[in-house]
Amino acid sequence: MTSVPTDLHPTVLEVDWDHPDAVVLRDEMAVEVSPRYRSLMRELPINPNHVDPETVVRTYVAYAGGPAGHAAVRWNAGDLELKRMFVRPQYRGSRAATALLEAAEATARTLALPRLILQTGHLQPEAVRFYERNGYQHIPHFPPYEVLPLSHCFEKRFG
Repeated sequence: MTSVPTDLHPTVLEVDWDHPDAVVLRDEMAVEVSPRYRSLMRELPINPNHVDPETVVRTYVAYAGGPAGHAAVRWNAGDLELKRMFVRPQYRGSRAATALLEAAEATARTLALPRLILQTGHLQPEAVRFYERNGYQHIPHFPPYEVLPLSHCFEKRFG
């Protein structure tokens, strides 16, 4: 794994859902995370992690000497939900994740929403710790994640 200087301040840009960097980053996320959940997902009647691009409000890519990470926010009922938050391994520790999270939170605030919600898997303890460190509180499972009782659902309230 190539090391990236951590003194590069990430820049977050809003891009289209189908922007080439966004697509590549989501594909890399799937390659890294999917094996952890493969057997669990085979047992489900639906894929609760599917993202309909029509529901996506904003898609972000963080750059720090190259495409470093991805995040999107989508409508989930009346809430804004963080989806596909991912930072390439070589950029972890570069503040790319924090910059992406701040962009997502800014979107919720701009839309005058009281909170941002998200779900992450139980086999991603590093993600759970990251959200907890950033002020997210555990909440009951919300649709469609009630089919994933081991997963973690969070919210961050504003104002």
